[in-house]
Order: sequence, then C-alpha cells, then structure tokens
Amino acid sequence: MPPDKDADNFALLEAEVAHLRSDLIGLQEVDYFLERSGNHNQVGAVATMMGAPHWAFAPSLMGSPDEKWRKPNESDNKIVTEKSEVAGAGYGIGIVSKIPVLSWHRLDLKGSPVGVLMTFPVDGKMKRFYVRDHPRSAIAAILDNGWLVINTHLSFVPFFNIRQLIQIKRWANTLGVTNKSKILIMGDLNIPFVRIVGGFKWQSLAIQRTFPSWYPKVQIDYFLSQELDATDVVHIPYPHSGMSDHLPLQIEVD
Repeated sequence: MPPDKDADNFALLEAEVAHLRSDLIGLQEVDYFLERSGNHNQVGAVATMMGAPHWAFAPSLMGSPDEKWRKPNESDNKIVTEKSEVAGAGYGIGIVSKIPVLSWHRLDLKGSPVGVLMTFPVDGKMKRFYVRDHPRSAIAAILDNGWLVINTHLSFVPFFNIRQLIQIKRWANTLGVTNKSKILIMGDLNIPFVRIVGGFKWQSLAIQRTFPSWYPKVQIDYFLSQELDATDVVHIPYPHSGMSDHLPLQIEVD
C-alpha cells in the first residue's frame, strides 16, 4: 500500500485507469523505486489497477533524472517484468497488457549530445533553464494475437528525435511480425508535426492536441501504423483530468 501522502495520487490514477478501460497501456516518464515518487514500481502499480497480468519496464537511465544518473549498462536488467523484478532504481517507459505477451524486446537510443533551453514555472513565474538530454529507449511487446506494439519516449531536442523515430521504424520491421497491419508504434515523440512523424510510409491513427493537457496546443503523442489509417480505428478523445501534463491518447482496434 502507498504511504498516506500518496493515497490521493494513487486514488486519482486508479480512477483514471478504470475510466480508460484499456486492454493495453503504454506509459512514459515512469519511475521504478525512486525516492522522489515514494519508492514505487509505477508500471507494476498500473498493472495491478488494470488487473493486467503482464507488464514490463524499460529503464532509459538508472537513478533519477532530477539528480545523479547513469546510462544503463550490460549488467543492468534492461527489461524488468512481472517475472523478473530485479533492477536498480530507474526512470523510463513501460507497457501494461491484459493480452498475453509472447516476448519483450528493447531498443537502446542515444540521447542528444546537446541540450536545449526549456521554460518551467517557478514560484509563479516562467523561468528558462538549460536541460541536457538523456538516453532513450523503445520497448516492444509481441502479443499472442499477432500484434507487435512498440512504446517510446523520444528526445525533446529537435531533429535528434526524428533520427530516433527513424531507428524505431526500421527496428519495428525486424522483430518477426510480417503482417504490417499489426505493427503499432505509440508514445510521446516530442515532434509537433504529424506529416514529419508519419513520413512516407506511416500514418497517424489519431489526430488530437495532447500537450499541455490543461490547454492543449500541439500534438506530440501518437499512434503510428504502416497499413492502417484513422478510418480503421475508433479514436476516443479524453478530457483533462489532472493525472498528467499530457492528454491520454486512446484508440480501439478490432
């Protein structure tokens, strides 16, 4: 059980997860036993809330992004699942699934060598800070219904995130799923241009401004497919709830 100070946050998250009623959820910016978030396995907690037996966490870095951190190395468990909860505290991405998962896969993505100036609210005023980038990753689940689902969170550095997305698109076609209509890339791509995100071979399955959640101005979260388009899925718009600074992006696929 979470500490009392976290109870309200957990109650809000549990209510929103129940409202989504998803069979599979991709998560970005999640903590794994970090002190700043109460030493919880956040991906595992969402799985419990969903009643989902399958989950995986991919640490993009070891330690907290707010403090001292390092790149994952070969001695680290780079895919933590319900079957192998052994890893140091970290920060990254995850997938939770009610659909049985046949196998998990991971792609390491280098962070940008340069950071950018970003604006954050501090004491009621907007202030600019230089923010350095960190390593990124993509995690893939091959499901027993034939689908390949890839979740990621790309760099906030322009052009470098496009390079990372190209790497993921190429990787997606090497994981053994030959039916391209069953390959899906999703996540926070940090690219506010749908035509650039899609490129020549991929289509966005949902068009919706997702950031910031309280007053959405741009879409930086996507579902991408090589064969399907927006007419092949049902897009379920979701209002701002206070759960995140991004609006959830949700689709139904037969």
